[in-house]
Amino acid sequence: MTHGISNLSIIPVRREPSEKSEMVTQILFGEHFEMREQMVGWTNVKLAYDGYEGWVDTKMITPINARTLSKIENSASAITSDIITIVPVNDEQNLMLVAGSTLPVWRPYLKQFSVTRDTYLATGDVLYGDIKDPREVVIQQSLKYFNAPYLWGGRTPFGVDCSGLTQVIYKMIGIQLPRDASEQVKIGTALSFVDEAEPGDLAFFDDDEGNIVHVGIIWKRNKIIHASGQVRIDNVDQFGIFNIDTKRYTHKMRVMKKIIKQNGTD
Repeated sequence: MTHGISNLSIIPVRREPSEKSEMVTQILFGEHFEMREQMVGWTNVKLAYDGYEGWVDTKMITPINARTLSKIENSASAITSDIITIVPVNDEQNLMLVAGSTLPVWRPYLKQFSVTRDTYLATGDVLYGDIKDPREVVIQQSLKYFNAPYLWGGRTPFGVDCSGLTQVIYKMIGIQLPRDASEQVKIGTALSFVDEAEPGDLAFFDDDEGNIVHVGIIWKRNKIIHASGQVRIDNVDQFGIFNIDTKRYTHKMRVMKKIIKQNGTD
C-alpha cells in the first residue's frame, strides 16, 4: 500500500527519521498521506492536505488501499471544532480527537464518519459544507486556543505554532492554507491600510532580511490573535505587533491579506 491515514489523535512528523529530530508538523486524526520511502522503523510521508513532507514512526500509520483512498478523496468530510471530541469505539475504548481533526466520508444526517472499514458516530460540534459566517467562525475558534502553549511544528490546542494556528482555523471554514507562513503569505489580496482589515484576515510579519517569519489573525480593530510563547491577543498597527505585557513591538508588519471573501471562499 502506498497511502496511509492517521487513526490517532496526533502523529508527529520529523525532519529526519529519529525521535531526537525536530518536529516540523503534525498529522491530525483523519488526515491522509502518501508513503514515499521506508527505513527501519520510519516512513517518509507527504501529506495530502498541504504537501508537507517528513518522517513518521511507522507504528503510527494506518495503511489504506486504493479503494479506501478514492472513497476518502471523493467523499465529503467534516472538521471537529471542540477542543477535545470523545468518539466512542466500543464499551471500553474511545477516540480522542483534537480541534481541527478530519472526519472522513462524512454522513451528515447520521453524524457518522468512516476510517478504513470502521464507522463511528460523531459527538460534539463539527463543521462541514458551506459556512454561513466564516469570519465569525474564525474568531470563535481562534479564541478557543487562547493561552495554548507555543510548540514548534504544533497544530493542536495543546501546542501550536503561528502558522499551525492559522492553517487549522482556516481548515475549519473550508479554506486550505499551506503549512508555513512564508507560503501562506502568497495567497489572498493585499490590503493597503490596517483599517481595511476585517476580523479573520491574516497579518504577516518579516525579519530584518525580509523573510516572512510570523502570521496572526486579525480580531477586532487593532487587535491580533497569534501564537508567540502562547496563543495571545496583542495590539497591531501599521508598524507591527505591540505586546501589551512588555509594552514594546515584537514583530514587524510586512503585509495584511484578505483570504476570506464575502461568500466564504478564497
